[in-house]
Amino acid sequence: MSTSASAGSAAPSPGADTSGSVTDRLVDANQDYAAAFTDPGMDARPVLRVAVVACMDARLDLHAALGLELGDCHTVRNAGGVVTDDVIRSLTISQRALGTRSVVLIHHTGCGLESLTEEFRHELEMEVGQRPTWAVEAFRDVDQDVRQSMQKVRTSPFLLHTDDVRGFVFDVKTGLLREIDGS
Repeated sequence: MSTSASAGSAAPSPGADTSGSVTDRLVDANQDYAAAFTDPGMDARPVLRVAVVACMDARLDLHAALGLELGDCHTVRNAGGVVTDDVIRSLTISQRALGTRSVVLIHHTGCGLESLTEEFRHELEMEVGQRPTWAVEAFRDVDQDVRQSMQKVRTSPFLLHTDDVRGFVFDVKTGLLREIDGS
C-alpha cells in the first residue's frame, strides 16, 4: 500500500507543480478521478444496511480493513469514534430514512483522546476567550469507551434498530479488530 507519506519521498515527475497546497493536490487528484469516473447507479441506501461509526484517525482505512466496497455502508467518523448527539443524529437518519439495520462501532489502539482531558476545553477558553459548547469526550480505557458507546446507541429512543450493535477496537499495529463484549 502506498501512502501519501511514503509517496511524498518519491521525486516529483518532471514538470510537476510542487508549489500548490495540499488542497490543490486533492483537487488535482479529483480531476484524475473524475476523468475515469462512471456513475455507479446507486442511491444513498447502503447495500449492506450497516452504519459504521469510527475514529477519524488517518491510520484507519475502514473500507480496506472491513472488506467494504463503495455503496456498502454509511460511515460516520469523528475524534475518538465516540457516540455524540451528532452521531445519534446521523444514525437516526441512516436508519429511519435510508434503511440501515446494523451499527458497528470502531475505536482503536493509540487514540489521541486517551492523552487528552476535559482541561483541553479550559485551555481553548483561555486562548480564544470562549468555552467550546462541545465536550472533548476523552477517555482512559478504550474498551470501556466502546462499551459506553454501544450503550448509548442501544438506549437511544431515536433509533429503530438497536439489536445488532457491536463494538470493536482496531489495533493500528496489526490491523486486527478485537470485539468488545457490550453486555
